Amino acid sequence: MNVTRGRYGSRKPSQDMIAAMSVVDELGEVRLFSGLNQRQLRQLARLAKERQFRPGVTVVEEGTMSGVGFFIVAEGEASVSVDGEEVARIGPGDHFGELALISEAARTATVTAVTRLRCHVIAFWDFRRFARENPDVSWKLLQHLADLLAGERERRARAALALG
Repeated sequence: MNVTRGRYGSRKPSQDMIAAMSVVDELGEVRLFSGLNQRQLRQLARLAKERQFRPGVTVVEEGTMSGVGFFIVAEGEASVSVDGEEVARIGPGDHFGELALISEAARTATVTAVTRLRCHVIAFWDFRRFARENPDVSWKLLQHLADLLAGERERRARAALALG
């Protein structure tokens, strides 16, 4: 009799193991973490806490110190607004709160759940330790923040042109 053993040999994976695999897979889909190996992704997954939000719930609010986390959307859709105007819709694989990983400044946008929203949240102090141990992540974060800054400059320039 031939027995085909799965990834875990003869033992069945626990719910915690299945959840951790799922988080690792979801983190691996995030562009910011695309260069990480499986060991690094597992390390990062252990830092993440799952949070769920009902439709209409404000996850973070512009201008407030509403938390110290970096959010990765695992399921659902959220609206991102600046100065009360929607600027984007985000979904699985998208993330927000990058600035909270570096600065403890007020949030620069409001993020509101449009549908049921499931996120992985990483506290800035945990991410900072992880980034120190994985400099390639720090570099990717720096590149991402530079892109955000360029996009913000472009948005402001267009708004100024529209007013003038």
